[in-house]
Amino acid sequence: MLLHQYSDLELLEAMKRDVHKAFDTLFNRYWSSLYGTAFYFLKDAAAAAEVVQDIFLRIWQKRHVYEIHCLKQYLESAARYHVYKQLKAKKSASLSYIADYEKIQPRQKSVNEGEEKLCRIELENTIDTSLKQLPKRCREIFILSRRKQLSNDEIARHLGISKRTVENQLTNALHFLRPIFRYAML
Repeated sequence: MLLHQYSDLELLEAMKRDVHKAFDTLFNRYWSSLYGTAFYFLKDAAAAAEVVQDIFLRIWQKRHVYEIHCLKQYLESAARYHVYKQLKAKKSASLSYIADYEKIQPRQKSVNEGEEKLCRIELENTIDTSLKQLPKRCREIFILSRRKQLSNDEIARHLGISKRTVENQLTNALHFLRPIFRYAML
């Protein structure tokens, strides 16, 4: 019988007898699942990989001591614990005590005005191009609302339509434009 066909408990018992291939089998069986969990919370590939490595390293080092009855639950708990530790370490590392706050010079934010202007122009062009894809009335209502800064009541009176129609058209316009804005901001 091949090792990948063994149950988790059988592989854990084999590890206690120092069978390296049993460890490799368990590692391959659960690595991607644990990595996915860690990456979901940490949003950092290297940190997620480190969490998984730490968990499996600990299992190998303590293989003669640990009594694991349900490996999947153990690994899930260990992943949550290690993720929590990582997040806590990141949070506490960003804090620092400053004894004489008044003596510290404020950081100057470097601004590339040319780049900002180009980004603004590009975003405006993207918005204009996207607005052309909207139906005429929807586009008109969006422009009155966002560029002319009119309220929904003012737009309704100006166009002779109900306030509810204005709200629906704005909702439709925003529903269409949001994905475009997200992509343009990348």
